[in-house]
Amino acid sequence: MNKSQVDHVVVPGTFDPVTLGHMDVILRARRLFPRVTVAVAASVGKRGSGPTFSLDQRTQMIRETLVAEGCEDVAVEPFSGLLVEFCRVHGAGGVVKGLRAMTDFEYEMQQADLNSHLAPELESIFVMSSPEYGYVSSSIVREISSMGCDVSSLVPPNVNRRLMERFGSPS
Repeated sequence: MNKSQVDHVVVPGTFDPVTLGHMDVILRARRLFPRVTVAVAASVGKRGSGPTFSLDQRTQMIRETLVAEGCEDVAVEPFSGLLVEFCRVHGAGGVVKGLRAMTDFEYEMQQADLNSHLAPELESIFVMSSPEYGYVSSSIVREISSMGCDVSSLVPPNVNRRLMERFGSPS
Protein backbone atom coordinates (compact mmCIF):
# COMPACT_ATOMS: atom_id res chain seq x y z
CA MET A 1 0.00 0.00 0.00
CA ASN A 2 1.46 3.34 -1.04
CA LYS A 3 0.18 6.33 0.93
CA SER A 4 0.61 9.79 -0.49
CA GLN A 5 2.34 12.48 1.51
CA VAL A 6 0.15 14.54 3.83
CA ASP A 7 0.35 18.16 2.72
CA HIS A 8 -2.65 19.61 4.55
CA VAL A 9 -3.35 19.07 8.24
CA VAL A 10 -5.97 20.25 10.67
CA VAL A 11 -5.20 21.32 14.24
CA PRO A 12 -8.55 20.97 16.04
CA GLY A 13 -9.68 22.17 19.44
CA THR A 14 -12.14 24.29 21.33
CA PHE A 15 -9.44 26.86 22.16
CA ASP A 16 -11.44 28.38 25.02
CA PRO A 17 -9.19 30.35 25.12
CA VAL A 18 -6.21 29.70 22.88
CA THR A 19 -3.03 29.36 24.98
CA LEU A 20 0.66 29.60 24.22
CA GLY A 21 0.66 25.79 24.35
CA HIS A 22 -1.93 25.68 21.56
CA MET A 23 0.07 28.21 19.58
CA ASP A 24 3.22 26.12 20.00
CA VAL A 25 1.45 23.12 18.42
CA ILE A 26 -0.03 25.23 15.60
CA LEU A 27 3.31 26.86 14.77
CA ARG A 28 5.13 23.53 14.86
CA ALA A 29 2.53 22.03 12.52
CA ARG A 30 3.10 24.99 10.22
CA ARG A 31 6.84 24.21 10.11
CA LEU A 32 6.15 20.54 9.30
CA PHE A 33 3.34 20.78 6.74
CA PRO A 34 2.76 23.06 3.74
CA ARG A 35 -0.85 23.78 4.66
CA VAL A 36 -2.44 24.07 8.11
CA THR A 37 -6.03 24.77 9.10
CA VAL A 38 -7.01 25.44 12.69
CA ALA A 39 -10.47 23.97 13.28
CA VAL A 40 -12.26 25.73 16.15
CA ALA A 41 -14.89 23.40 17.55
CA ALA A 42 -18.27 24.67 18.65
CA SER A 43 -17.72 22.56 21.80
CA VAL A 44 -21.19 21.03 21.90
CA GLY A 45 -21.41 18.67 24.85
CA LYS A 46 -18.48 20.11 26.78
CA ARG A 47 -18.69 19.79 30.55
CA GLY A 48 -19.78 22.78 32.57
CA SER A 49 -21.94 25.67 31.56
CA GLY A 50 -20.52 26.01 28.06
CA PRO A 51 -17.57 27.90 26.66
CA THR A 52 -16.32 31.14 28.20
CA PHE A 53 -15.99 32.71 24.75
CA SER A 54 -18.34 32.29 21.79
CA LEU A 55 -17.26 30.36 18.73
CA ASP A 56 -16.84 33.63 16.83
CA GLN A 57 -14.74 35.15 19.63
CA ARG A 58 -12.48 32.10 19.85
CA THR A 59 -12.04 32.01 16.08
CA GLN A 60 -11.23 35.73 16.02
CA MET A 61 -8.71 35.46 18.87
CA ILE A 62 -6.79 32.75 17.02
CA ARG A 63 -6.83 34.74 13.77
CA GLU A 64 -5.54 37.83 15.60
CA THR A 65 -2.80 35.80 17.26
CA LEU A 66 -1.70 34.24 13.98
CA VAL A 67 -1.56 37.65 12.27
CA ALA A 68 0.56 38.98 15.15
CA GLU A 69 2.89 35.97 14.64
CA GLY A 70 3.13 36.68 10.89
CA CYS A 71 1.24 33.47 10.08
CA GLU A 72 -1.55 34.74 7.85
CA ASP A 73 -1.12 31.57 5.74
CA VAL A 74 -2.68 29.42 8.49
CA ALA A 75 -6.43 29.14 7.91
CA VAL A 76 -8.82 29.32 10.87
CA GLU A 77 -12.30 27.87 10.48
CA PRO A 78 -15.11 27.28 12.99
CA PHE A 79 -16.87 23.93 12.85
CA SER A 80 -19.45 21.72 14.49
CA GLY A 81 -20.05 18.07 13.84
CA LEU A 82 -17.50 15.35 13.16
CA LEU A 83 -13.86 16.28 12.75
CA VAL A 84 -13.43 13.65 10.03
CA GLU A 85 -16.16 15.33 7.97
CA PHE A 86 -14.49 18.72 8.44
CA CYS A 87 -11.22 17.19 7.20
CA ARG A 88 -12.92 15.66 4.16
CA VAL A 89 -14.66 18.90 3.23
CA HIS A 90 -11.40 20.86 3.55
CA GLY A 91 -9.23 18.23 1.86
CA ALA A 92 -6.98 17.60 4.87
CA GLY A 93 -5.06 14.34 5.10
CA GLY A 94 -4.05 14.57 8.73
CA VAL A 95 -4.97 15.76 12.21
CA VAL A 96 -2.27 17.22 14.47
CA LYS A 97 -2.80 17.07 18.22
CA GLY A 98 -0.55 18.17 21.06
CA LEU A 99 0.12 15.83 23.97
CA ARG A 100 1.04 17.07 27.44
CA ALA A 101 0.72 13.98 29.64
CA MET A 102 -0.38 10.36 29.68
CA THR A 103 -3.97 11.40 30.30
CA ASP A 104 -3.86 13.37 27.02
CA PHE A 105 -2.39 10.35 25.28
CA GLU A 106 -5.14 7.99 26.43
CA TYR A 107 -7.93 10.35 25.37
CA GLU A 108 -6.28 11.31 22.06
CA MET A 109 -5.50 7.67 21.22
CA GLN A 110 -9.19 6.81 21.60
CA GLN A 111 -10.10 9.73 19.34
CA ALA A 112 -7.46 8.71 16.78
CA ASP A 113 -8.74 5.13 16.76
CA LEU A 114 -12.31 6.34 16.23
CA ASN A 115 -11.20 8.73 13.46
CA SER A 116 -9.27 5.88 11.82
CA HIS A 117 -12.41 3.74 11.88
CA LEU A 118 -14.53 6.54 10.38
CA ALA A 119 -11.90 7.83 7.94
CA PRO A 120 -9.05 5.34 7.34
CA GLU A 121 -7.40 7.78 4.93
CA LEU A 122 -6.92 10.36 7.72
CA GLU A 123 -3.56 10.30 9.53
CA SER A 124 -3.27 11.17 13.22
CA ILE A 125 -0.09 13.06 14.08
CA PHE A 126 0.89 13.67 17.70
CA VAL A 127 3.25 16.45 18.78
CA MET A 128 4.71 16.34 22.26
CA SER A 129 4.23 19.50 24.27
CA SER A 130 7.23 21.76 24.64
CA PRO A 131 8.40 21.56 28.27
CA GLU A 132 7.52 25.19 28.98
CA TYR A 133 3.87 24.56 28.07
CA GLY A 134 3.31 21.06 29.45
CA TYR A 135 1.21 22.34 32.35
CA VAL A 136 -0.82 24.91 30.40
CA SER A 137 -4.46 24.20 29.58
CA SER A 138 -7.43 26.38 28.72
CA SER A 139 -9.26 25.23 31.85
CA ILE A 140 -6.32 26.23 34.08
CA VAL A 141 -6.09 29.60 32.32
CA ARG A 142 -9.84 30.22 32.79
CA GLU A 143 -9.72 29.25 36.45
CA ILE A 144 -6.69 31.38 37.28
CA SER A 145 -8.00 34.34 35.30
CA SER A 146 -11.46 34.11 36.89
CA MET A 147 -9.76 34.53 40.28
CA GLY A 148 -8.21 37.80 39.14
CA CYS A 149 -4.70 36.43 38.70
CA ASP A 150 -2.24 37.25 35.94
CA VAL A 151 -2.17 34.76 33.03
CA SER A 152 -0.11 36.89 30.64
CA SER A 153 2.69 34.29 30.57
CA LEU A 154 0.23 31.59 29.47
CA VAL A 155 -1.73 33.24 26.65
CA PRO A 156 -1.08 35.59 23.72
CA PRO A 157 -1.45 39.33 24.52
CA ASN A 158 -4.79 39.74 22.68
CA VAL A 159 -6.23 36.80 24.62
CA ASN A 160 -4.95 38.21 27.90
CA ARG A 161 -6.78 41.47 27.14
CA ARG A 162 -10.02 39.57 26.45
CA LEU A 163 -9.66 37.59 29.67
CA MET A 164 -9.10 40.80 31.67
CA GLU A 165 -12.22 42.31 30.05
CA ARG A 166 -14.16 39.19 30.96
CA PHE A 167 -12.86 38.58 34.49
CA GLY A 168 -11.23 41.86 35.53
CA SER A 169 -7.64 42.95 35.83
CA PRO A 170 -5.15 40.88 37.80
CA SER A 171 -4.77 41.87 41.44
